Amino acid sequence: MAHLSEAAVKQINEIIDRYVNENTPLMMILSDIQKEFGYIPLEVQELVSERTGIPVAEIYGVVTFYSFFSLQPKGKYVIGCCLGTACYVKGAQQVIDKFSELLGINPGETTKDGLFTIDALRCIGACGIAPAVSINGKVYPKVAVSAVKGIIDEYKALGGVN
Repeated sequence: MAHLSEAAVKQINEIIDRYVNENTPLMMILSDIQKEFGYIPLEVQELVSERTGIPVAEIYGVVTFYSFFSLQPKGKYVIGCCLGTACYVKGAQQVIDKFSELLGINPGETTKDGLFTIDALRCIGACGIAPAVSINGKVYPKVAVSAVKGIIDEYKALGGVN
């Protein structure tokens, strides 16, 4: 989306138009754009700013503050490794390190094939099943380092990028 196509601009404008009567539409607009495109680059933030009158700096601040928004495209499968206290104490760092080793990327990065992104999360509220890993909303409880390869293989078997 480096240079917005006419179709993308039209779609973004339609998203913005949905919330024209809202007092504070920014989160809803950004959420819909993130769902539709998978990320919110600066060019999109500038378009939202033009249409809403909200300064780009404020939009950028929101996009970078909330972890569910991204400035870069994410993989088809987003692996969220919880590094909150309970998960960390139960070995979450070793789990995320294994994902990184096997996929050849660091947290915050996406594999070249666009299949996987690893995200280090602060807490996903699954302390009772630590260490927990979330992939596109599916939570894996009590993940052992030895289980990581099997989890990756499970998603590779599902297929490539849409």
